[in-house]
Amino acid sequence: MTTSATLQTLLEPASIAVIGASDDLSKPGGKLVRNILLRGYAGQLLLVNPKSTTVQGVQAYPAVDALPVAPELAFIAIPARSARQALEELAAKGARAVVVLSAGFGEVSAEGRAEERRLVDIANAHEMMLIGPNCSGIVSHAHAGKFSGVPPVSRKGGIDFLSGSGATVDFVYELATRRGLPFNSLLNVGNSAQTGVTELLGLYDEAQNGDSSLIKLLYIEVLTRPQEFLRHARSLSQKGCTVAGIKSGATEAGSRAAASHTGAMATSDTAVQALFDKAGIIRVQSRLELVDVATALTCARGRLDGRRIAVVSDAGGPGVMLADELNRQGFIVPPFGERTKERLAQALPPGAATGNPVDCLPTRNGESIGNVLRIIAEEEKENVDYILFIDGDSGLADNWEIGKSLMRAQDEGGIPILPAFLSPVSAQDALSKLRDAGRCYFEDEVAMARALGRVVNRPRITEPVCEAQGYDRDRIRAALDGQSGALPPYAARQVLEAAGIRLPAQAEIARKEVLATVGIPFPWVMKVVGPLHKSDVGGVKVGIRDIDEARVAWDVLMRIQGATGCLVQQMVPGTEVIIGANREEGYGHLVAFGLGGIYTEALKDVQFRLAPLSIEEAEGMIRSVRAFPLIRGVRGQPGMDTGLLAEMLVRVGLLVTDFPRIREMDLNPVKGYGADLYAVDARIIVE
Repeated sequence: MTTSATLQTLLEPASIAVIGASDDLSKPGGKLVRNILLRGYAGQLLLVNPKSTTVQGVQAYPAVDALPVAPELAFIAIPARSARQALEELAAKGARAVVVLSAGFGEVSAEGRAEERRLVDIANAHEMMLIGPNCSGIVSHAHAGKFSGVPPVSRKGGIDFLSGSGATVDFVYELATRRGLPFNSLLNVGNSAQTGVTELLGLYDEAQNGDSSLIKLLYIEVLTRPQEFLRHARSLSQKGCTVAGIKSGATEAGSRAAASHTGAMATSDTAVQALFDKAGIIRVQSRLELVDVATALTCARGRLDGRRIAVVSDAGGPGVMLADELNRQGFIVPPFGERTKERLAQALPPGAATGNPVDCLPTRNGESIGNVLRIIAEEEKENVDYILFIDGDSGLADNWEIGKSLMRAQDEGGIPILPAFLSPVSAQDALSKLRDAGRCYFEDEVAMARALGRVVNRPRITEPVCEAQGYDRDRIRAALDGQSGALPPYAARQVLEAAGIRLPAQAEIARKEVLATVGIPFPWVMKVVGPLHKSDVGGVKVGIRDIDEARVAWDVLMRIQGATGCLVQQMVPGTEVIIGANREEGYGHLVAFGLGGIYTEALKDVQFRLAPLSIEEAEGMIRSVRAFPLIRGVRGQPGMDTGLLAEMLVRVGLLVTDFPRIREMDLNPVKGYGADLYAVDARIIVE
């Protein structure tokens, strides 16, 4: 997309035109104008209605060419059959960005898709940004250009929400505003004919500075140009933004038949997860989780790390449930010092628990809550990273006084406070005042802990390794030259050796009589050459102790259909893992790590990351598999050198990044003890 429009064109336009403006609030053009007026848009509002000189008390013009100025931002709110002409007129007038609200395009028919492409051609020819069609509109701190849902209100510095679904914008907004979350912008891309979530993310990336919103939420149905999306998301993360998002429609496995174990296990969903991890995006699955994470980020006020929690509640049960979930999320609820407990005992009635968690009892009031939060902030500021506050309406105190004490503690205490108010009905008046004061909160204590866990345990941006000792690109290129399909064993060995990956002593044999001259110490493993999936056809013989057993094994292997010879390897004892890679269209290569051998696909205990890898990513993959205790070594059994495994993962990531002709590869198994690790079997598929 080439366009002269910028983010400011969408969020702070000097002029807005509405094509199809109406007095009828049951029509999109009527509701849109109403919302813009209610929001108090301060720029020049240009309304087009051929049948009226005023719309909702504002001057209207009969046609686009009658407008006194070229609008920076325009909304088309007329039937689909007339949208193209309106877009052409706006292009001729010099509009910079146009939002097509009209439905009836690519979402309904092939003819609609063709008409949608014509709109894109017009916009591209005039370097004009096109959002939609089939779009509910966009909202910013300066205007409310949206016709559906409740009249939206936003303010500068709130949350940015980019969505591929207008309904999702409406539903998230309602859920979030009930909890007091502020928005800076809400942008819906509709059918994403020209401009999708990726392109909008790029605009935010280009415009991001220290004054912009540092919280961005995404809802994505169609992810075009994943690598461009990754680049912008990583850039925003590196600029201090925290991004959380939903990617729906990502559970189907790819339709292409895979030749490798890695390819068989990789799905579109694993590719999406790997992309989000690489970008540092917190991935959630529901609107409620998205709002919860945004609430945690807003309350945390920029402190996104730390695992030490102080819990303050007015009832024992919720405090215990919160402490249990904090433990599951990897947090620590440290005991308070004696001075802290003494001061808390003076501030609370007899019977209150003054350790951590603190139980303030249902008789708590605004004064006692304020004192408790202040004491913890003063005494435990070096030992606590967050205070999690739970309150329900006991009917024994003024809820608004408690709310005011909370706000003072949030503003003055220094330790971020995340509140959960568990009585949204009986305490609704106090909560309404809390929201009006610009505060947000949770309605469930366990959800609060989970959301904070997602924030603190979020994916981190790390820099991939681009060079490795002993990694020889020229030798790899020479080994791949002229190859296609499954590499023969000798070529696979050349590639891996040039990449710095160790293999056991081996020899490829085409004639039985050569077995006696191999010179590899017994015991051997003998593998059939020819069939791709050797284990499936009985093409692997292990524990061969002498030349007589080798000759018998040869005869058995040569009876397998497609056999052309055998590979003789020195047998390697030890734990087995798999390291692999699979190219996913648009995403790049997914690097895989998991339990190896015959259990790879059966147990699916596998982690995926996008290549190239950093050392931190590789180490995280190893630690994240359920079989990690076996890999590290248990009950006196020797384990594998995890540092060396991480290095092998990095080398595989380098290999497939530098040589994208490699479509799939498996090192299955990588086997050994300690630092004596070898790629025992290798399958590499190239194009």
